[in-house]
Amino acid sequence: MRTPKARALGKALRKVREERGYGLREFAKVLERDPGVLSRWENGERIPSPDQVAQYLTRLEVIGDPYEEIMELTRATDEPRWLAISLPEQRQQFDALLDFEQRATVITVLAPLLIPGLLQTSSYIRSIMSAGEVPDREVPRRIAMRIGRRDVLTRREPKPVRLAAFVGEAALRQLIGTHEVMAEQLRHLRDAMTWPNVDLRVIPFDSGWHPALEGLCLVIDSDESDPVVHLELRDSLLFLHEEDDVNRYRQAVEKVERVALGPQDSAEVIAEYIKRWENAE
Repeated sequence: MRTPKARALGKALRKVREERGYGLREFAKVLERDPGVLSRWENGERIPSPDQVAQYLTRLEVIGDPYEEIMELTRATDEPRWLAISLPEQRQQFDALLDFEQRATVITVLAPLLIPGLLQTSSYIRSIMSAGEVPDREVPRRIAMRIGRRDVLTRREPKPVRLAAFVGEAALRQLIGTHEVMAEQLRHLRDAMTWPNVDLRVIPFDSGWHPALEGLCLVIDSDESDPVVHLELRDSLLFLHEEDDVNRYRQAVEKVERVALGPQDSAEVIAEYIKRWENAE
């Protein structure tokens, strides 16, 4: 089973090789290794040792921070859980998340407090980052990256990803930015509900306890790899991929689905909040 971290390591190795202008077979000769071995490293099917990765990077003259960040991916690469705490690790894991989303067939998200990232507008994203004191120079790049994530829902080829989003009523009511930002964001949700590949349900305030209250969670399914779960915590990110872990989150989704409103009722609740924000002073 390919771990998320092994896939991220492989992708990083392939990226630096291609940036240096080497083909796979050409670089295999430079390293004096079988091209099939390098291919499995770069696909995450086989995990190279730290010494092998160091040799790979040294031959490509990768130095400094890029070298250290890729070497970090060689630590605990085969562990069942990938916890990212430092900023470099979180950047690596976010890149891995983007890759999983691009290759996904179905993404299921539990979002109790905020609008899911795949459905956020640029104004909503900017408001979150401003309140979170993200440096001004970083804001445009981060907004572009997050908006770019939405392409998986609207692309033509390959087929768009199917999204099942369970959004807490609190996310509709919580003021992020201004009243205008919220009205625009909820109008976007209303529009997204008409897309054939999006199933959006509201979890009402009176639903009692349910697993979505534990925090944001994504379950990502793909025809190319085993399913994974991604969690966003206050100061860290976490990937899970073992079958027992994934099944626990699938069971959580089933429990949330039982208390969430149906499509029509969800649309009516969103429409009510749109009016509330449009009429707010």
